[in-house]
Amino acid sequence: MKEHDIYEHEVLVIGGGLSGLRAALASLEEGADVAVISKVHPLRSHSVAAQGGINASLGNAPKAENDTWKDHAFDTVKGSDYLADQDAVEVMCKEAPDVVLELEHMGTVFSRLDDGKIAQRPFGGAGVPRTCYAADRTGHNLLHTLYEQNISEDLTFYNEYFVTSLVRKNGRILGCVSWDFEEGKVVGFASNVVILATGGYGRIYNRSTNALINTGDGAMLAYDVGVPLEDMEFIQFHPTTLYGSNILITEGARGEGGYLLNSEGERFMENYAPEAMELAPRDIVARAIITETEDGRAFEDEFVHLDITHLGESKIKERLPGIRQIAKDFAGIEPVQEPIPVQPGQHYSMGGIDVDTFGRTCIDGLFAVGECACVSVHGANRLGGNSLLETVVFGRRAGEKASEQLDERGSYDMNMIQEKMEEDRRMIDALLNTTEGSPYSEVMGDLRETMFEHFGVYRNEGSMKEGLLKLKQIKEDYDSIKIDNENRRFNTALVRALELRSMIKVAETVVLGSLKRKESRGSHYRRDYPERNDEKYLQHSIFTKTEDGPEVDYEEVTITQFKVKERGY
Repeated sequence: MKEHDIYEHEVLVIGGGLSGLRAALASLEEGADVAVISKVHPLRSHSVAAQGGINASLGNAPKAENDTWKDHAFDTVKGSDYLADQDAVEVMCKEAPDVVLELEHMGTVFSRLDDGKIAQRPFGGAGVPRTCYAADRTGHNLLHTLYEQNISEDLTFYNEYFVTSLVRKNGRILGCVSWDFEEGKVVGFASNVVILATGGYGRIYNRSTNALINTGDGAMLAYDVGVPLEDMEFIQFHPTTLYGSNILITEGARGEGGYLLNSEGERFMENYAPEAMELAPRDIVARAIITETEDGRAFEDEFVHLDITHLGESKIKERLPGIRQIAKDFAGIEPVQEPIPVQPGQHYSMGGIDVDTFGRTCIDGLFAVGECACVSVHGANRLGGNSLLETVVFGRRAGEKASEQLDERGSYDMNMIQEKMEEDRRMIDALLNTTEGSPYSEVMGDLRETMFEHFGVYRNEGSMKEGLLKLKQIKEDYDSIKIDNENRRFNTALVRALELRSMIKVAETVVLGSLKRKESRGSHYRRDYPERNDEKYLQHSIFTKTEDGPEVDYEEVTITQFKVKERGY
């Protein structure tokens, strides 16, 4: 239903990736009127780029016959450097086998063992092979499956809409305001429930595997209406991104038996994780590569080699066809015959919107799922194969819980939505009409460079304080940016400028959390505080918005069956 450029739906999902589509499907199956708003066509969501696989204790692989959800949970908690909430981890790992088999029954084409069972490969930080995969295009297969399921249920899609604001009144969510790319105008959405599923914020860094759309919009939307953000300083740097373009080279390449070699031809992971070697958790491998580079044992002082030549042409073509094509297309390398040059790049955001195990925030009717949320199942470091799992487990739970709340909600408040539409219309008009100031692209470039230089794999007080000063200048520069494009329809420069607003706010929380957490834990490694400090920092960082910027407080980690101890591989 539509009235005066305001659309009405009972459940509104913002984001068309795996978590959004799974939440939408769950609500649809409960009989709700559901719509999905997405910046891009859902099949271009970043979930499509996930390569390696999805974890579940199916016990299909050799040496994994006795694998259980408890084993999966322990590996996850240990990998998180004990910052994950163990009750949330238990939920995810218990439901993992069911959601994977459910996806198979929906039509996902997984790779198979000779006996017909779903194939499982080793992944970093896992005690046994439990990562189910579809060659090296797992996210692609899962996303297409869920999109098809939603299409069959006649889900309503609003593609190429950018959500500029949520609308809240008296602790309740009322809907949102969006910019319609095609029509070049502000529109409103009235809804009883809003589910944020907008992905991560990796594009605040200039060396990232993330799609250009991963700009932290969902985190900013929730933060702006008073929802706390959690653990924002924990940024995962994937150890193997293609040198020169930083396209992801899946952990599956190492899971299949690939070696990491330095310029002296050594498998250097023996010096950092002698038991796990190349399949140590990502934070450990990324730091090892940076250390090799700093110590002069990298090629061209920039990268190391990922060698899969010994796997043989047949295995590479069967299990890593996408990686082979990426190496050929973007580096001119045939990985059947020569090693792939790789370096660490930003990959994943462990932090996000503070939610419970049903995706609920502190605002009635507002949920968040997937990478934009923090349940927290990843803590200080995510294990490969757990991100796809998180999207479908908690997407399903949020969608089901959202539909249960519909009977408790009142009628739509059109006046509040219209007021917010007018406010956002004035903000966009100002951006379109500004002719003097800094080009938005320069400000965005400064932000990305600052974050990677000062808040990257290794951190220390002096460098981070320099980065903080640069960020303050970037924030001032944003107040006078120009986009040099007055067109309203399909104005991608305008969308980028709106994304930059989200990126700066998110970056502020990453910076504050990194400075305040004076320890090293998981992906957050400080050279001036190289040890983990459980006495003071076995806690989640909780960020709230104030007039002067973010404030940080701390909250206890939920510990159930796994006692905190040193993490060794």
